[in-house]
Amino acid sequence: MPDWMFWILGFVFGPVPVAGIAIVGFYAYYRFRYVDVIIRIFEEKPLFIIPRGTPIDGAEDVRIPTPEGLILRGYYRKTPAAVRRGVILFGLEYGSSRWSSVSYSDRLSAIGYDVFTYEPRNQGDSDKDATYEPMPWSTDRDLADMRTAIKYLHYRPDADPAGVGIFGISKGGSLGLLIASEDRLVRCVATDGAFGTYTTVVPFLRKWVSIYLKRRNWIRKRIPDWFYGMLGLAAIKKVAKKRNIEFVSVEKAVRRMKQPLLMIHGGGDNYIKPEMAETLFSQAKRVTAKELWIVPGAKHNLALHVAREEYHAKVIAFFDRHLGGNVPQPAAAPTPRVLVPVVA
Repeated sequence: MPDWMFWILGFVFGPVPVAGIAIVGFYAYYRFRYVDVIIRIFEEKPLFIIPRGTPIDGAEDVRIPTPEGLILRGYYRKTPAAVRRGVILFGLEYGSSRWSSVSYSDRLSAIGYDVFTYEPRNQGDSDKDATYEPMPWSTDRDLADMRTAIKYLHYRPDADPAGVGIFGISKGGSLGLLIASEDRLVRCVATDGAFGTYTTVVPFLRKWVSIYLKRRNWIRKRIPDWFYGMLGLAAIKKVAKKRNIEFVSVEKAVRRMKQPLLMIHGGGDNYIKPEMAETLFSQAKRVTAKELWIVPGAKHNLALHVAREEYHAKVIAFFDRHLGGNVPQPAAAPTPRVLVPVVA
């Protein structure tokens, strides 16, 4: 909104009503002028290096069909330990292969946890969906694939009737939070670099607007977060309509879930800043057993590389406490169930 319009509004309406009118005018002006710019920023893909990993021996090759008929590729790694403590579903970060999970899950596997990892559609060796272009943000298509994966675990012949744990990195962690909020057989969730849409977009917009409103610093400081949320949601809705998808709310999922939660985040993350993780973590008001661990100096998805031994120890302790128990129990006998079709 041009400066002269603020002067006219102040002269006609006085100092009190002008604030509300200014916000409405400001929103209309910047929505008209900058929503398309926000859309371009929202659709940008991250530039950091995406890990691929190396295939390992002894992992069971898994191919599971989605309701649409796509085949998702993954592997199921049975623990070499004498007794199984539990089963963990590993959620991959955006763009990575299923083998990138090995560095995170090796020690969990060694001490008694079965680990299952899958590649979502259009990622790794899984089938391509011609109508979908993946993004770093969580969508209804990504959630549908996570539902397919968790259903596969629930209905394996050797499924653990007590349920499963989830360990997810970045987008995979966000999807883990989503599935935990709707599936009572998910017993606990550990994430590294997880993020929501709203809690990420609002700080981005506040910083972005500050670049364009240097001369109007007085009004920028008074604009509430919900205003930026409205501006961001307007852009997000246009992206969703254009791509024929739905962006799912991680924030709403976190507010619903009750399972134990461990959130890990890099203190030096310049992409999803620590304060964004803190805001998302604060939404977990119904979770009684929860911890947010900010790893000093770690960039996005690099906390393992910065705090390797402490990282493994904390993750193992979390799953031992909330999934496997400190004293391992023998693996449960297979429970007869209706099997999810598995393509050989």
